[in-house]
Amino acid sequence: MLNSLPESETEDNLDEDTEIDSPEGDASNDTIFNPPSSTTDARLQRKELPKFLMAKSLFDCREYDRCAATLLPSLIPQQPINRDQGQPYTTIGRATGKGEARATASPRIVQTPASQTPRLSQKSLFLALYAKYIAGEKRKEEDSEMILGPADGPITMNKELTTISTTLDRYFSERSSEAETQSDGFLEYLYAVILLKTKNEALAKTWLIRSVSLYEWNWGAWQELTSLIDSIEELSEICQHIKPSMPAFLFQIHCSQELYQANDQIHDKITQISNVFPNSAFLQTQRALLHYHAKDFEEAARIFTSIMADHPYRLDSLDSYSNILYVMEGQRPRLSYLASIASATDKFRPETCCIIGNHYSKSSEHEKAVMYFRRALTLDRSFLSAWTLMGHEYLELKNTQAAIESYRRAVDANKKDYRAWHGLGLGYEILDMNSYALYYFQRAAALQPWDPKMWAAVGEAFKRCGKLGNAVKAFKRALAAQSHAENGDLGLGVSFAASTASSAAALDPLMGAVGGRLNADVLFEIACLYEQMDDMHEAAAYMELCLAQEDGPEEEDIPPGVMPSAVPTGIGVTQTTSRARLWLSRWCFARQEWQRATELANELCQDGFEVEEAKALIRDVRARLGGDAVGLEGTHLA
Repeated sequence: MLNSLPESETEDNLDEDTEIDSPEGDASNDTIFNPPSSTTDARLQRKELPKFLMAKSLFDCREYDRCAATLLPSLIPQQPINRDQGQPYTTIGRATGKGEARATASPRIVQTPASQTPRLSQKSLFLALYAKYIAGEKRKEEDSEMILGPADGPITMNKELTTISTTLDRYFSERSSEAETQSDGFLEYLYAVILLKTKNEALAKTWLIRSVSLYEWNWGAWQELTSLIDSIEELSEICQHIKPSMPAFLFQIHCSQELYQANDQIHDKITQISNVFPNSAFLQTQRALLHYHAKDFEEAARIFTSIMADHPYRLDSLDSYSNILYVMEGQRPRLSYLASIASATDKFRPETCCIIGNHYSKSSEHEKAVMYFRRALTLDRSFLSAWTLMGHEYLELKNTQAAIESYRRAVDANKKDYRAWHGLGLGYEILDMNSYALYYFQRAAALQPWDPKMWAAVGEAFKRCGKLGNAVKAFKRALAAQSHAENGDLGLGVSFAASTASSAAALDPLMGAVGGRLNADVLFEIACLYEQMDDMHEAAAYMELCLAQEDGPEEEDIPPGVMPSAVPTGIGVTQTTSRARLWLSRWCFARQEWQRATELANELCQDGFEVEEAKALIRDVRARLGGDAVGLEGTHLA
């Protein structure tokens, strides 16, 4: 955000500004770049400054163990390093076949007593423990070896967590007894990260709130707090415990975007803060992702194009841009161009590997796509997008078990990724484990309630489980979601009526439809479900609705003030509507409605679908009427 502020108009009057060495020049930045500290802590910082500078240099050189040992000598291993910390260092004489003794070393880091632990400032203690945490994460990735291998996943742990947790527990317990307890918030943040790694999310949330309350400019703490929020209600509750500030405002925008809250209120917040940071790529990216979640791909792609023009070397979130180009029609050349630009900028970024993987997936080269997604995960195993996309590719390759494991790792990284939950449902659906598939589809629909695809998947899972009534409700939710997305701004409403007048149908929220561009496939599924439930009148009503999607609403059914050109004109004749017409023709024949049955059969002959069935139906009608051709002129019996 530092380069997002508008440029000053008085750049030439530099002499009038505050001198760099003056106290006024440093005072404005003290609260931002120098967290508050107590008098005792400031004295410790001055005392350990040489060691701190040495440790910081080692940290920048990625020598994390040396960095930690410089500030905390108690973390130096007293014996040769062995990552198995379960046994102390011992030498056991075991008789061998030749009578020799074999020395077995199982060393462990020897912890010094609390009284021998040097007293450090908060800044130095954080640097030492954070370096030890990074070193443990590095060794964890080394031990995990290949992606989706036998050692990959929760089975391999960061073995430094216990040491860091014990040290922080001791530190906080000692500090609570001191009179002066002012903190800068970074040790609280590190403690929350350790708690997250040990799956203690409730306590981690408490420590993160404490951390951002002490020092609000630590964006890493806000990001960790975002990962713990599962609903907009939970976000509202947390915001009540956080004092208003610029980082808190950005946190609300980012968290709302992660919760797929693409509403006018969030867009207004982005517009409001964009007046302060007019050139912020972060805010533009949040707006583009909101349009992406709302399925407004054209606007999202336009914003990403603008970001690339202003920041040509910025790769953040461009993997989402590649997802947008992947699903848009006719955008394969732009996706290829994006892949070449990202590769030329930095080919060893996870975003670049995902973009190239999408490029190969679009070209149906799924093996190469999997290779690049695995490469992205080798660079960053917590990169959510790569896990989800690799699951999609494994489904294309019919490797269901690998796809399920990929989606499961994506869910472990982010429980709010509805695409991963939906992918898990698809994987278990392929394995005919319908109860599991239903559970995962429901999780996806709960995260994205206005996506018709999610509810259609839930309805199909209920159908496979034999719960026809619940399946009907889920398919109707899919229709309502589609109407909200397509026709909400036209005033056409979300109630779609069938032609029946039964008392049960009067309570149906879908019973007010007179036309519109609904999903004909979903309407046909609902009708078939009603047929299986022996509710033939409702089945016929939804078949009529399916058939009505060929044409748009009548003029008298268009709400006042809506231009006819803005109303959907229908989908035309499709295979689904022709199947509905055939069903209705048979239904009318069973009810001895000869004229209506003949009209529908004639339309089938014109559509070219099930022509022989339609001709046979017309012959049956004429046979029932005894050859009377009254009202049957123009039938297709040739």
